[in-house]
Amino acid sequence: MNFPTLIIGGGISGITSAVELAEAGQEVVLIEKDNYLGGNVSHFNNYFPKLCPPSCGLEINYRRIRSNPRISYYTGASLKNICGSDGDYRATILLSPRLINNNCTSCGLCADVCPELRPEKLGRTAGEKAAFINNGLPFPMKYCIDPEVCLREECAKCMEVCDYNAIQLNASAAEVEIQAGKVIVATGWVLYDAKRIENFRYSEESDVVTNMEFERMLAECTRENSKLTRPSDGKTPQRIAFIQCAGSRDVKHLPYCSAVCCSVSLKHALTLEAAYPELLAEIFYIDMRLSGRNEKLLKQAEDKERIILTKGKVGRISPSDQETGLRVEVEDIASGRKRQDAFDMVVLAMGLTPAPVAVEMKKNEYGFYLPGQSSGLIPTASCKRPMDVSSSVKDATASALKAMQK
Repeated sequence: MNFPTLIIGGGISGITSAVELAEAGQEVVLIEKDNYLGGNVSHFNNYFPKLCPPSCGLEINYRRIRSNPRISYYTGASLKNICGSDGDYRATILLSPRLINNNCTSCGLCADVCPELRPEKLGRTAGEKAAFINNGLPFPMKYCIDPEVCLREECAKCMEVCDYNAIQLNASAAEVEIQAGKVIVATGWVLYDAKRIENFRYSEESDVVTNMEFERMLAECTRENSKLTRPSDGKTPQRIAFIQCAGSRDVKHLPYCSAVCCSVSLKHALTLEAAYPELLAEIFYIDMRLSGRNEKLLKQAEDKERIILTKGKVGRISPSDQETGLRVEVEDIASGRKRQDAFDMVVLAMGLTPAPVAVEMKKNEYGFYLPGQSSGLIPTASCKRPMDVSSSVKDATASALKAMQK
């Protein structure tokens, strides 16, 4: 029998592989551990080289998924285990309870009456209810309820206002077994833990944020047509420091270069320069590493008066001598001296690490999957090495072609 191709991971890479396979006549099952497809890209403000919003690439792919009956997808689905060989794999998938079924019309009444709040964390706005919808670019465009926060039948206020019989508070976790001929692993990346770099005070200072947190802050400003404010006091920052290689190229943390961090910080600085002409952005770097079309970001930044590029390694971040703000201590290579300058916010360019998944494949010394191990198990995009969106899409298309080979 010709079993479908299983794709583990519903980010931009997994989605790309899925639509390419399906439009070539192949059956596809796509699973994503979060409640929505889109992965990290769905929360971006924009991405290079064209500085497009995430809707530029994701929206058309969502439309391709909806219109293609060869694609089946599960959200809230985690891989429990997988066994078998090329042509005949068996995967056990754990489905978390969504508590809202497909009758949902996205009216939002359940969130309006929900009294429970989700804990604040990356990607969640303050005051997000237990009944929620993805605040990025959601697909499917339906609400779900956080089972770890919801009081279920003890509250049931959402059931009282839902006219579509969409609330299922008694839903529980389930398992499903999938047979697959090929498996594409598109589990993507997670940021290195900024808390491990103690001299940057990420855990102590709310105005020290990661590059992904800053990306989501900018995205929220775009969605809400609001101004950027710093977390500590809600004021608009006037000086922002971007620290490159935060933990990267460091034998104590990540000994490798994550390839995309320089482009990300330049993109952030150019975004700020366009929207906040009075704001000063200074990027502290060891080396500027860009390639291909991303090199134009560096040229654009060099021509901007309010963007400063400083070659020098930051040693420490500490509270400012003033009432608010942060002090950045850096060894300025060009001037040959140590500086201590005040900034309102600091953005850490954290490196990319492979997201964990229950698939037994060989990895390199950094935890990324090695390609070419099996004709049936195919790692793709940033679970092999750090990649930007453009490179990930190309690699995911190549993976789809590999999966079609018998």
